[in-house]
Amino acid sequence: MAVAAAVAGLLGAAAAPGVGSGTGFAEAATANRATAVGGTVEAARAVRRVQSAQGVRGVPGVRGRAGPPEPVPAVAEVWPVGVRPVVVRGWEPPATEYGPGHRGVDLAAAAGAPVRAVAPGRVSFAGRVAGRGVIAVELDGTGDPPLRTTYEPVRAEVEKGDEVVAGQIIGTVEAGGSHCPDTACLHWGLRRGDTYLNPLSLLPPWLLNRGPSRLLPVAGVSLPAGPQ
Repeated sequence: MAVAAAVAGLLGAAAAPGVGSGTGFAEAATANRATAVGGTVEAARAVRRVQSAQGVRGVPGVRGRAGPPEPVPAVAEVWPVGVRPVVVRGWEPPATEYGPGHRGVDLAAAAGAPVRAVAPGRVSFAGRVAGRGVIAVELDGTGDPPLRTTYEPVRAEVEKGDEVVAGQIIGTVEAGGSHCPDTACLHWGLRRGDTYLNPLSLLPPWLLNRGPSRLLPVAGVSLPAGPQ
């Protein structure tokens, strides 16, 4: 009876508004409280079994939340640098919120290369973080909280509060940075609230899969000499 009462009370507390019900941290905290209140390991195990039956789980690599993450709309109209840049390092979501991983993608880009907003939005941050230039843009029409793209290291040409359109130059790639120590690159990130997401998911298939430009023959017009 004591265990059942402890479990019922704790599950009610875990579901209270404002508490991160369904997160890895919330489950651990609930289990710890159950052990303390119920006085037995069985209480903690019972909490976990009930939460599992309810389909409550954490999402690896992001701040805990219940259920799968909200889909990312493919709203990007351009790549942030170049036409189809090389992905030096891809998205590597960590197994836990604070575990090792790569919360974004690194795109090959020369120092001084223009950086573009991938979609319309509003600049929510433009400044320096730990010595690196960082720009964040909240994307229009992407929900509440909105999707937020980040770009670094970048010398900003915009300010906080500026409205930007897709393809607009917002800065230039700075030399150095912690993501590509041996060469210049742009680290492109995506977040919704505290949740990290794969920025490549913003790109529609035609843009993501587009290869380098090629010259095509036109009737009556000779192609330039040399390899095509």
